[in-house]
Amino acid sequence: MTSIPWKKIGLLLGIIVFGFMLLFYNPVPEQPGVGKMAAIATLMAILWITEAIPLAATALIPLIAFPLTGIIDASAATKSYVNSITFLFIGGFLIALSMERWNLHRRIALNIINAVGKKADMLVLGFMIASAFLSMWISNTATAVMMLPIGLAIISKMEEEFGEEKAHSISLVLMLGIAYGCSIGGVSTLVGTPTNLAFVRIFQESFPEAPPIAFGQWIIIGIPYSLVLLLVTWLLLTKVLCKFDKSLSLDRSHIRKELKLLGPIAREEKMVLSVFMATVFLWTFRKKLELGFVSLPGWSDLWIGFGEVDDGTIAIAMSLLLFFLPSRKGGTATRILESDVFGKLPWGIILLFGGGFALAAGFGESGLSEYIGEGFRSFGEFPSLLLIVVICLGVTFLTELTSNVATLSMLLPILATWAVSLQMHPLLFMIPATISASMAFMMPVATPPNAVVFGSQRIRISEMARVGLLLNFVAIAFTIIAVYVFFPMVTGDRIGTFPDWAK
Repeated sequence: MTSIPWKKIGLLLGIIVFGFMLLFYNPVPEQPGVGKMAAIATLMAILWITEAIPLAATALIPLIAFPLTGIIDASAATKSYVNSITFLFIGGFLIALSMERWNLHRRIALNIINAVGKKADMLVLGFMIASAFLSMWISNTATAVMMLPIGLAIISKMEEEFGEEKAHSISLVLMLGIAYGCSIGGVSTLVGTPTNLAFVRIFQESFPEAPPIAFGQWIIIGIPYSLVLLLVTWLLLTKVLCKFDKSLSLDRSHIRKELKLLGPIAREEKMVLSVFMATVFLWTFRKKLELGFVSLPGWSDLWIGFGEVDDGTIAIAMSLLLFFLPSRKGGTATRILESDVFGKLPWGIILLFGGGFALAAGFGESGLSEYIGEGFRSFGEFPSLLLIVVICLGVTFLTELTSNVATLSMLLPILATWAVSLQMHPLLFMIPATISASMAFMMPVATPPNAVVFGSQRIRISEMARVGLLLNFVAIAFTIIAVYVFFPMVTGDRIGTFPDWAK
């Protein structure tokens, strides 16, 4: 049985639809850019969904299409690809790579797992906490790849001791716990997942006069959300969805052996840890934090020059420091980071960011945002809660089959326009969509961590889909609750307000 050639179909369909729309679709004759922008957005959507060509290659289309159609000139289009969010991602990733180079991330993970306990359910919690914590700061894909062999080593010992059949239930929970911990932890910080960074920049593109979302503001909603959802997910996995023999206990000797092999913490690890902790502090307390019961001043208010600094500046400054700090590992004088690290940066994701940011700019400049907003006005009669539920459901299940960054890049400009047309706060739609883009638990292709643990061959698709379906709905419920509880603290506005910068 031959598989359906979706890539070929997507490429052909994208070109045909693009050509047809470009020639015949002109909904606003006095604004020809509306139809042209719709054609470009549709072409990119089809290519992204079907992955007819690499996602990063699709992201480059605006560089050619915008100038040729007169939507944005070439100089302005290129600016969407290089901005403060791009450098926030690059700086954060360089710090993450320094942790990986000196095995600091592995030491942190093993110590967390070793500290939690040897009971099967508690060790699963240890793996989930370690996965979530590391995913707050480094790529959730890299975290999953690192955690997988540690988990498989423990599972292999259990299979030897109890047999594959009896050990399958705990191996299923452990593998799913690693994947879900990575996804949940990534949501808690702006640098934890690419979708969060895409949201920040697209929000800035859509509303230039709005105060930008800072690192410290995001964690007000991100950390409580991740902590509660992580605990609930662990309880559901170990007590409800994947019950296993409570007499099973996991041998932590492998964990202790790995820790022993790492040896005492090296000087280089201490330097990386110091830079990492300083970066987190500077990110968190850059701007004034309103926590409801207490207000914490930001260090950027101490001097007028600090006011021009943003999170991207901090990320680059601290990552540059790693190229100056010396290392004498193995008797050779080197630096904490060397030039080879630039080859490890995920340039494809960076270009994907740029494509999303360019789309957002094109929506505004062409008038397509305004046109879509007019079409959405009929939804004003529905309560905001129902609309948010629909957004969370749609984004969650759409990203089960498509790239979450690409999907969010397409949807956020539309959601921003929709909110404005209903005279609602744009972030009330954009924040739930951003969180939901990382909360797809059903399919191996939904997120990189899901794909990594599925490759262990300890999980069947039917098992992941059964467990993930319920967790999708649980995550949606928690997303809505978190938004309504923490929204005023993050934005400084009440839920029912329509801010001046969105008018």
